[in-house]
Amino acid sequence: MKKVFATFSIVALFTLGTTISLQAQDEASAPATNDTTVTEVVDATPQLVVEEQGMHKALKQKFIEGDALWMAPIAFCLILGLALCIERIIYLSLSSTSTKKLLASIDEAWQKGGAEAAMNICRDTRGPVASIFYQGLSRYHEGIDVVEKTVASYGGVQLGLLEKNLTWISLFIALSPSLGFLGTVIGMIQAFDKIQQVGDISATVVAGGIKVALLTTVFGLIVAMILQVFYNYILTLIEGLTNDMEDSSISLLDIIVKHSK
Repeated sequence: MKKVFATFSIVALFTLGTTISLQAQDEASAPATNDTTVTEVVDATPQLVVEEQGMHKALKQKFIEGDALWMAPIAFCLILGLALCIERIIYLSLSSTSTKKLLASIDEAWQKGGAEAAMNICRDTRGPVASIFYQGLSRYHEGIDVVEKTVASYGGVQLGLLEKNLTWISLFIALSPSLGFLGTVIGMIQAFDKIQQVGDISATVVAGGIKVALLTTVFGLIVAMILQVFYNYILTLIEGLTNDMEDSSISLLDIIVKHSK
């Protein structure tokens, strides 16, 4: 959990710093009021000035225009969800090892020093595959059946560690668009209340409220799509590690059977 909170703090500080700097740039680039002569403005040839806004700046502007009551929880889902995703990606990347080299090292060490030497190789290697191999080799003297059951049982434990915090990521994926839809519905209710108070179905009366309400849905969907991409990437990493664990476990049993004979 310390890694999760540390990563969350880094992402939160980065997001806050980026927002503050962009707001400072907007204030600095705001057009100042000057009292130039009207004749110069009239006589000047009209030119078409196209200002290109980046995606980040446009999203930030729309985020500010939205209701802070609903935008803040959506932003929290994005920051915390990204922190968990980054933590999982780093953990899974560090957990990946070359199983072929590990199996070759175990086979070579077993030929030179027996099961104890093979266990030392697994102890000095990081990753879930090496941990599973170590648990299996530690029960070598109890028979191949016991080793197979140990590898299967400890493989389930390692799989649970690989899938840690995925439930929270899926929660934020489902929660962010739900908060957006809820903000839109409440915004529409407020717009109809304003129509009832004014007594006139005028577009100018409700346009601002409806715009704010729809922005919450847009940002909720954007957050969900971003987190979904990271979530699927994490599942791909876990699937690759799981396949390596299953394939290498079979190869480990073959090595144990070979040296037992």
